[in-house]
This record gives sequence, C-alpha cells and structure tokens, in this order.
Amino acid sequence: MQDRKGLLLLLFVLLMSQSAVVAEDSLVVVMGSDSDVERLTREQVVHIFLGRFRRLPNGLTATPIDRPQDQSLMTDFYQLLVGKSPAEIRSYWSRLIFSGKTAPPRQAGSGQEVVRWLAETPGAIAYMRPDECPPQLRVVLRLGP
Repeated sequence: MQDRKGLLLLLFVLLMSQSAVVAEDSLVVVMGSDSDVERLTREQVVHIFLGRFRRLPNGLTATPIDRPQDQSLMTDFYQLLVGKSPAEIRSYWSRLIFSGKTAPPRQAGSGQEVVRWLAETPGAIAYMRPDECPPQLRVVLRLGP
C-alpha cells in the first residue's frame, strides 16, 4: 500500500512539473501592427506554416517566417502547433519542395530580423515568446496555456 501511495505521489509531481514546462513554452503568433488581420485560427496558422495555403483573410499573401537559429523556439512552436519536431518538419518540406508545390517559410537569423521583416513585409507572419513581443507587433494567435 505504501508503494502505491509513493507511486501516485511521484506521478502527481511529474504531471505538475510537466504543466509548469508547458506554461513556460507558450508562444504567440504575430504580424506587423499595420496589418488589418486581427485574429487567426490555429487551423489557419497550420495551413500557412505548412504551405497548404498562403492567403490571409484580408486577401494578402501570407509570408511565414521561421527561426531555425533558435532551435528551442522552433521546436516549441511546431510542437505546440502540430505536434511535430523540427526534423519532421524539415522532412515534410523536403517532400513538398521536391514536388514543386510550395516554398517553405522564410528563414530569419534573429529576433531583430523577424521584427524588421514583419514591419517591412505586408502579410508577414512569425512566432515568438510573449516576453519578446515588442509593442509594434500584433498578436493574432496564442499557443499554449
């Protein structure tokens, strides 16, 4: 009986620590503040970042931006969005590029580059941690808790 209580306590502690990790991994999907897109659904963001369609609700072409230099951010984004790792996403894009159907998201080297591209490119869309989000960006979707 004592072993069972200990096992339940361990399970409870593990579950609580997992929820704390998820809370730290919340992300926001952002666009430039001059964008007239107020909100996007999770499904719309999935379709945009996976190249299924590239039109925003306002008719502009969506330009998704990835951050491969920040592996933890990119991992968290694709895990929260579609439950896939960056390796699985690269494999997915390899198949699509080979077929010639669409192009992968634009690759940014830094958070500053993302902010600049969002300001300069109508329809640009990116992801970041909430504490990185400057006031000139508009949050169109929150991922995570």
